[in-house]
Amino acid sequence: MAAELVFFTGTMDCGKSTLALQMDHNRSARGRRGVVFTRDDRAGEGVLSSRLGLSTAAAEVRPGIDVYAYVKTAVAQDPEIDYVICDEAQFLDPEQVEQLALIVDELKRDVFAFGITTDFRTKLFPGSQRLIELADRIEILQVETVCWCGARATHNARTVAGRMVIEGEQKVLGDVGRAQAVGYEVLCRTHHRERRAQLAD
Repeated sequence: MAAELVFFTGTMDCGKSTLALQMDHNRSARGRRGVVFTRDDRAGEGVLSSRLGLSTAAAEVRPGIDVYAYVKTAVAQDPEIDYVICDEAQFLDPEQVEQLALIVDELKRDVFAFGITTDFRTKLFPGSQRLIELADRIEILQVETVCWCGARATHNARTVAGRMVIEGEQKVLGDVGRAQAVGYEVLCRTHHRERRAQLAD
């Protein structure tokens, strides 16, 4: 079976990191070995974590790191490595996404990337855009997130000091549902358009 680049996506809080951890657990429990990457995880550098409290050590993908070269070196040292998991893939540089595709094409290892597609302004993250362009498969996670009104949540919203905003830097770390300077919330399209985040009330 040919190796694949698979992009798992959905809104914030739909279980992407939990699925990444589960996939790594299932494979490692059966003796398979892989490389786990993350970028700017909520739990800190070098950690892939889930809001459910699960976590594992991961290699931090900083700007400029060549992930293909990293995995090629790891495979040279341990040829049994046969998969790569990359969480928070929306934060990767487009060039790093191209390197993930090269891992599939040249090293013949499966790559499973996890990330949100659009930011709080409903604009594509560059990393996600490149994944959409290059992935062999795109899987929309079926764990449905819900807006405060009860409708299906489709958009990610940012709040600053309790107010929803649609301007600012694309990447500012925060978390869902926490009272803090920068917070995030999932909304239906209507309430995102109306700027009606529950945290902003």
